[in-house]
Amino acid sequence: MGAQYYGADSESSDHIDDPSEDALFMMISDLNNSDNTFVVVQSDDDDPVWFASVAVLDEGGYEIVRRDASRNEHEVTTATSPNDIARDLTIWMAARDFPGRSARQVSESENSV
Repeated sequence: MGAQYYGADSESSDHIDDPSEDALFMMISDLNNSDNTFVVVQSDDDDPVWFASVAVLDEGGYEIVRRDASRNEHEVTTATSPNDIARDLTIWMAARDFPGRSARQVSESENSV
């Protein structure tokens, strides 16, 4: 059974369907400068309109690329913390459009404390 929404693949051929923040953290932490230099996360569509990638930089740290053609977004940043990157990607992916997933609207009663 394939991913319901998205999948993550590393250069070393690791693959995780619908990875959690913890799974992304582990994949990013496993990156190195020799044989596993990047992780790509993208929607599980035949022609994905969005993706994010994390690549090891030679000088240390990571380059993060986020691209969503449906929203005309393209952002390239750098960071040093795999934990922060995994959290930020999880939040970013949660805002993506997934065919077949109904948009959940929050009512006022759910917002009040």
